[in-house]
Amino acid sequence: MRKLKNSELNRKSVAEFKVAEKNSLVVVLDNIRSLNNIGSVFRTSDAFLIKKVFLCGITACPPHNEIRKTALGADEAVDWENFEKTESAVRQLKAEGFILLATEQAENSTMLNHFFPKKGEKYALILGNEVKGVQQKIIDLCDFCIEIPQEGTKHSLNIAVSTGVVIWDLYSKMLTIKT
Repeated sequence: MRKLKNSELNRKSVAEFKVAEKNSLVVVLDNIRSLNNIGSVFRTSDAFLIKKVFLCGITACPPHNEIRKTALGADEAVDWENFEKTESAVRQLKAEGFILLATEQAENSTMLNHFFPKKGEKYALILGNEVKGVQQKIIDLCDFCIEIPQEGTKHSLNIAVSTGVVIWDLYSKMLTIKT
């Protein structure tokens, strides 16, 4: 095996990314305080052709050096929108026909490995604050709480890690329903 060079990766330019067909998934960040986490979410969103990232509450917006440090330019490729209140973004998405998925440990949550997206549906993945998680008033508006199965002592993942796990899972399942 030989490690590929960057020039061999067939990366899209920002212009190519902007016009590429995106999948039917958007990401909503509910009061994320770490700029590095925000940058990581942009980078993951770029990797899996996420349509848009909604930055809500105290979640910082590009351009910002600390976001850029982990986004590595993905903040220029992935569309984003800022909302003062997460509730406003969630209500808008609901009105646009998105199925709202809070990533949270909650009563009657659906384990991620048991959640299967449906063909033709649009999904909004909501991720919450590093300490407090997704606000209860936002959970109340959601169609599902999806939970990442965990077996260790913490039952807690960093928001950037959670985003990667959930997006990859949904993306891979969406690929199988497209065919």
